[in-house]
Amino acid sequence: MNSQRFESLDARAPVTLYYDGHCPFCLKEVAWLEKHPRRARIELVDIQASTFDAVALGRPFEDLMGKLHVRDQNGKWYIGMEASRTLYAVLGYRRMVWVSCLPGLRGVMNAGYRLFARYRVRLGRWVERRKTRSR
Repeated sequence: MNSQRFESLDARAPVTLYYDGHCPFCLKEVAWLEKHPRRARIELVDIQASTFDAVALGRPFEDLMGKLHVRDQNGKWYIGMEASRTLYAVLGYRRMVWVSCLPGLRGVMNAGYRLFARYRVRLGRWVERRKTRSR
């Protein structure tokens, strides 16, 4: 597919997912990915690990913290909602990704992702506090 709107469908596995190991939402997703039947298509890298070096990737750590980043085997970066689409495309959910790229729905999903990314740390803390209180 040549359309930039569907570029996430062109990603080549394996892909590397750079995630925030301090984010409760990220950790839930990673736990699911670790059990996924197509797990071999994804390398998981915790950007909070002491051995992680953002400079070696040529990316500021703050950028990696601000939005999800995925890099495919060809070195192409997918950022934000495109990173999520890429991840799901290489896991075999291509129809779902294609639908998420349709006009209208694409814009809504991209905006929803930006809103979530902006508040994910605060929202994660809130969820953790609620869990602690309910125990």
